[in-house]
Amino acid sequence: MAKIITDKEKIEELLTRGVEKIYPDKKSLAAALSAGKKLRLYCGYDPSAPALHIGHAISLKKLGEFQALGHEVIFLIGDFTGMIGDPTDKSAARKKLSREEVLANARQYANQAKAYLRFQGDNSALVKYNSEWQDRLTFRELIEITSCFTVQQMIQRDMFQERLKAERPIFLHEFLYPVAQGYDSVAMDVDLEVGGNDQMFNMMCGRDLQRAINNKEKFVLTMKLLADEKGAKMGKTEGNALFLDVSPENMYGVVMSWPDGILVPAMELCTNVAMAEVEKIREKLQNGQANPRDIKMRLAREITAINHDQEKAQTAEAHFVRTVQKKEVPEAIMNYELGIANMKLIDLLVEIKFASSKTDARRLIEQGGVKVGGEAIKDINAAVDIPEAGVLIQKGKLKFLRVVRR
Repeated sequence: MAKIITDKEKIEELLTRGVEKIYPDKKSLAAALSAGKKLRLYCGYDPSAPALHIGHAISLKKLGEFQALGHEVIFLIGDFTGMIGDPTDKSAARKKLSREEVLANARQYANQAKAYLRFQGDNSALVKYNSEWQDRLTFRELIEITSCFTVQQMIQRDMFQERLKAERPIFLHEFLYPVAQGYDSVAMDVDLEVGGNDQMFNMMCGRDLQRAINNKEKFVLTMKLLADEKGAKMGKTEGNALFLDVSPENMYGVVMSWPDGILVPAMELCTNVAMAEVEKIREKLQNGQANPRDIKMRLAREITAINHDQEKAQTAEAHFVRTVQKKEVPEAIMNYELGIANMKLIDLLVEIKFASSKTDARRLIEQGGVKVGGEAIKDINAAVDIPEAGVLIQKGKLKFLRVVRR
């Protein structure tokens, strides 16, 4: 059995770094941790995309800190709740996914989480799927569970009020999402749930249910969200997500594209840099004593090293310096063979997977994000000649492919 670590400084760091709020309060949770009680805690991840992203990494990192102190961590994959779709902050109902779709999306989740959690050895993190208990609930049991909540509780949420004002529909299954997430706490009989501060309502529903059904108090710890200086979240909905399955070069490059205003929050939330040093970085940036570019390169290195390793992070940085800062073309470029001599650029971008659709390809071209043979192309009707020797296609600053004719 893993030893429970009760070091006061480590507990203080655990309960402050990146933490927005603790319910019922920080003092009570600190007391439980200091007493040496082994807590069972979890965070749930709905498989709405094939990869976890940096926003998920914030809670994963916090779970890993609890695990390092000897506590029991559950990595919960929401294969049931993922089919409903979390309505939090959504102005319209999410597209419902099938069980097959969510399971396909979740296939690599645990593998991606290995950078933050240990799934083998002493005190290994547990992987659970909430369909294990959600699928077994009867309609009678569901009625009993929902009797713990009121319609007023659900309808008063900001996004539902906004939909009412805009005369947009609110579907009944959206009310059931926080109930389902709340029941996860009951089924696993947890002591603590960790999640982003945008999940506070859902997590508090679990606190209410745990008290009502298991007669047990549950702590809730909400994390700060990674946001830019304007408060805009970094995530897949906003189109600026950093997915954890990308190559080291792409991971480094994405971080380098982040706004300067996110540097200090990202250092706190996404790296292992000591908080004392993070505060020094904050002061230097505020006083103009540090170049934001240099801090951003360190941030990109730190994040890439956590999710890959130190050597790959250094290689990714060298790649970035060579291809972006010095504007050189990489030495090793993959070839893509086509059996034709000419193709519309829009169709070609979709063919080589530089764009997910023709609409996406058109947007890339219009924004000047595509180069053919080193020349930026902004004509959406442009066609590309494909010689036997090949033509170099570039997307953004980091993605290169040579299209050759077979």
